[in-house]
Amino acid sequence: MRTAKGGMGRIMKTVGIIAEYNPFHNGHLYQMQQAKKLSGADYVIVVLSGNFTQRGTPAILDKFARCETALLGGADAVFELPVCFATGSAEYFARGAVALLDGLHVDALCFGSECGDIHALSRAAAILAKEPAVYKKFLKENLHRGLSFPAARSHAMAQYSVSVSEDAKDIIPKDLLRTPNNILGIEYLKALYRRQSTMETYTLPRKGAGYSDTALQKGAFASAMALRKKLFGDADFELLSSFLPESSLHVLKRELLPGYPVSMDDFSSMLFYRLLSLQKEGFTSYMDVSKALSDKICRHLCRYQSATRFGEQILKSKDLTQTRISRSLLHILLSITKKDMENFAAKGDALYARLLGFRKSSEALLGHLSKGSIPLLSKLADADKLLSPLGIQMLSHDIFASHLYDSIPAQKTGRPIQNEYSRQIVILP
Repeated sequence: MRTAKGGMGRIMKTVGIIAEYNPFHNGHLYQMQQAKKLSGADYVIVVLSGNFTQRGTPAILDKFARCETALLGGADAVFELPVCFATGSAEYFARGAVALLDGLHVDALCFGSECGDIHALSRAAAILAKEPAVYKKFLKENLHRGLSFPAARSHAMAQYSVSVSEDAKDIIPKDLLRTPNNILGIEYLKALYRRQSTMETYTLPRKGAGYSDTALQKGAFASAMALRKKLFGDADFELLSSFLPESSLHVLKRELLPGYPVSMDDFSSMLFYRLLSLQKEGFTSYMDVSKALSDKICRHLCRYQSATRFGEQILKSKDLTQTRISRSLLHILLSITKKDMENFAAKGDALYARLLGFRKSSEALLGHLSKGSIPLLSKLADADKLLSPLGIQMLSHDIFASHLYDSIPAQKTGRPIQNEYSRQIVILP
C-alpha cells in the first residue's frame, strides 16, 4: 500500500475515481461514498475528463464547473485527464487515467461495472493483457465464423477460460464483454496489470438505469445520457432535482444560462473548415481514422450539413459505431494524431497531473500527491519548468481544446474567450 503519514502520524490512504460527471448525478454521489467505504480511504481523488468526452462529443458544461460539482459531492482533489486520452477508445481512456493515478501514487481505484465481480473482471483483464496463444486461436476462429470483433472476443474469452480453468468460479461468462462499464473496468485492470501496479481495485455493481438508457424513472439512479437529453430539451429542473444532488443542480442552473449546454453541432462550421482544408492529404494520420473512413469522408464531404448529420447519416455503417465516428471527427478537429499517442505511450502515457480543484480542508493531500512520479501542475505558468518537451506538447492539446470549447459559449453570449492561462483552480472550504 502506497500511503503516507498525515497529521498526528496518521496513515493517509487515497482512492481514485475516473469520471466525466457529465453531469454529476446521484449515482456518482453514491459511488464516491461507497469508494471511501470499500477502500477505507481518507481522501477521494478524481481524474476528470476535460471539455471533451470519450463519446467524441463536448461536455455539456466546462471542466471547472464539473470539477466544482465533484468537490461539492465529496471529492478532495480533481485532476484533468488530458484530452488525447479523454477522447480516446476505452483502452486509451483507461491507460491515460490509470497512468495518472498511478503516477500520483494513489492507493486504490474504485469503478462501476454491470457485473460487480472484481474477480471475473480481473481474470478477463489478465487474459487480454497477456493474450495467450490458445485465446488468440479461439479469437481467430470466431472471426473466421463471421462474428464481429466484440462478439468474437467475448466468445474467445469464455472458451479460453473453460479450457484452462479447474474451478468453475474462474470461468468467464461470454457476456462479460458485452456491456460498457464492464469493458471499461477491464481496460482499467488491464492497464494496471501491464504497469505492474500495486494499486488496490474495487468495483461497484451499477444500479438503476443502464449506461445507454434515456428514460428518467423517479426513485432510481438515472444515466448521464438521459440527463443530458433532458438538459438539451426543456431543462425541467424540478424533474431533474430527483436525480441530481442539490449542489450539482445549483451549478447547472447557474451555468446553463450563459451559453451552455455545448453540443457537437456548435462546432459544425469549424469541423467543416478543418475537413475541407485537409481533404487532399486525407485523414489517416489522426487517431481512430482508418483508410476506409478517410476515403469516405473525402467522397462525401460535399454532402456535409452539420457535424451530427454527417456522422450519423453519411458516415455511419455496420462496421463502424457512431461513437467511433464521433471520436474520429473530434480527433481531426483537435489535431490529435496517431504519432502523438505513440510518443506519449513511449514515455508512460501520463506526463503530468493538472490540478483543476481541491478542498482547502484537504490541503495536506496535495503535499502527499506531489511526491508521486509525475509532475503535479497547479499553475499553467509553471509548465515550462516542470514538464518535459513532450509533456508541453501534450498540454498544448489540452489548452487548444479548452480555448476551442470556450469559444462556443463566448460566441453565444458575446463575452471574450477565457484565457486558459488565467483560469483559477476551484478551491472549496
